[in-house]
Amino acid sequence: MGFLKSIFGSSEPKDEKVLPWQALNSISQLEDISERSKTKTQVVFKHSTRCGISSMVMNQFVSMYDLDANIDLYYLDLLSHRDVSNEVGYKFQVMHQSPQLLIIKNGVTVAYASHGAINEVDLVKFA
Repeated sequence: MGFLKSIFGSSEPKDEKVLPWQALNSISQLEDISERSKTKTQVVFKHSTRCGISSMVMNQFVSMYDLDANIDLYYLDLLSHRDVSNEVGYKFQVMHQSPQLLIIKNGVTVAYASHGAINEVDLVKFA
């Protein structure tokens, strides 16, 4: 039976990792993010809920995320909040891509990545 479980997986539910996401759903939050970035690293994850690649990258990001990272983590559903997504690009001077991760310190983007490169970013180095 152990062999079959290794092939097909167990029917027992797995403990899902829950990240300390803060919903980013209004343009007014961007000024708060900019201000908070002066004392603590702010990270924005832009996600397209209809994109398979975005979903895959999101799942990998969640599984690899270090819960001890000293950052504020924001989740932006860019399909529901396209205006916010556009303003993120203007305010933090990053061309839109999806999925996309922005790391903000002292009011500016110090690093960003998109698609598979997101999971290569060492967030602890920016905390």
